[in-house]
Parts: sequence; structure tokens; C-alpha cells
Amino acid sequence: MVNERQEIIDGLIEVLRTVRTVDPALLENVTEETDFLTDMSMPSTELINIAAKVEQKFDVEFEDDDIDELGSTVKDVVDLILKAKARGVA
Repeated sequence: MVNERQEIIDGLIEVLRTVRTVDPALLENVTEETDFLTDMSMPSTELINIAAKVEQKFDVEFEDDDIDELGSTVKDVVDLILKAKARGVA
């Protein structure tokens, strides 16, 4: 399970590298505790954009409620991806 979480974080970092508002230097030490808003100075509106890219990257589909409840840490996004995968949306 830990391995899967790390794989998701690695994939998330790949997604973040494509987001122009993210400073690449901030992607060097990303952990589950990393906060997009405070640690990466990302506008909250950018999280929706990232969620869409994450859906494509991991071939999952988030529900509106998932997005509404999404926190701003890497852990929140990893949990959301695992939740979407567990729902079996292929």
C-alpha cells in the first residue's frame, strides 16, 4: 500500500510539472504533508485544474462531492485517487 501511495505521489509530481503556476524547485521535496496553497503558493482555483489532469493521468473519475471536499495537501489528493480507484471506475 505504501508503494502505491508513493507511485501516486510520483505521478502527481509529473502532473504538477506541467502546471505553469508551480515553481519546479518546489517539487523536489514533495511529501504527503505538502500543502498546495501554502507550500507551493498555488491559487485555490488551480486545484480544480490539477484534479482534472490527475483524473486523466490515473484514469479515474472524481465525483463532484470529492472535489468539493478536497483538501489542499498532497495526502488529500492521494486519498482521493485511491478512493476513486476503489470505486472501480475504469
